[in-house]
Amino acid sequence: MRKISYAGYRFPPEVIHQAIWLYLRFTLSFRDVEDLLAERGISISYETVRRWVNHFGPIIAAQLRKRRPKPHARWHLDEVYLKIDGRMVYLWRAVDAEGEVLDVLVQSKRNKQAALKLMCKLLKKYAVVPERLVTDDLRSYGAAVHDLGIESRHQRGRWKNNRAENSHQPTRRRERKMQRFKSPGSAQKFPSTHAAVYNTFNVQRHLTSARTHRALRAAAMTTWRTAVAAA
Repeated sequence: MRKISYAGYRFPPEVIHQAIWLYLRFTLSFRDVEDLLAERGISISYETVRRWVNHFGPIIAAQLRKRRPKPHARWHLDEVYLKIDGRMVYLWRAVDAEGEVLDVLVQSKRNKQAALKLMCKLLKKYAVVPERLVTDDLRSYGAAVHDLGIESRHQRGRWKNNRAENSHQPTRRRERKMQRFKSPGSAQKFPSTHAAVYNTFNVQRHLTSARTHRALRAAAMTTWRTAVAAA
C-alpha cells in the first residue's frame, strides 16, 4: 500500500495526523482543533489545519476505503436537500444494512437520472449487485431500477429505509457546525472524506460489550495509523 509523503511541511507527520483526526472524527471546527492543539503546546493557525484537511483528508480517506471489508448485501438509498448559496441541491447517500456509508453524491436534481447516476456509481465501485435495494417511495428509484433491470431486488417503503435516513444525521451536525457548505464541491468533498473516517470508527458501542468495544476501537486506531503512515 502506497504511503503518504509529508515532505515540505514544517510540522512532523504526527501533529498533522492528530489535527486531521480531531477534525474528521469529532464535530469540531478548525478553531476548536487549533485550541485543542494549543493546550498540548502546539501553536498552529486554524487556517493551517484547514489546509491539512483539504490536502491530506481525501488521500487518507482513499487509504481507509481500501482497507474496508466488503459491504453487506443489503443496501439503503436516500437523499436530503442542502441549501448552498441560496440554491437547493440534494445529497444522495447509500449505506448498507450495518450503517456503513457506501457512497455519497451531490446532485442538483431529484429525478430518475440522478438516482440512476448514484446506482451506476455504486455498481461500478463495488462490482456486485446487492441482494436487496431498499428505498423510500420516491418514484425516481423505481424508474432507475427498471432501467437497470433489477426490479426484483428493489424494496420500497417509508419505514423500511430508516437506516439510510438516520445516516444523514452526522452530516447534518457537521453542516450546522460549518455554518453550511459553501459550494457543491465542498459539499461533495467533505461528506466523502468524513464517511471514510466515520466507517472506520463506527464500532456501534451500544451493541457490544466493553471488552469487545475496546478491541474494536484499538483495531480502528491501528487502521488509521496504517493509513496515515508517512513514506
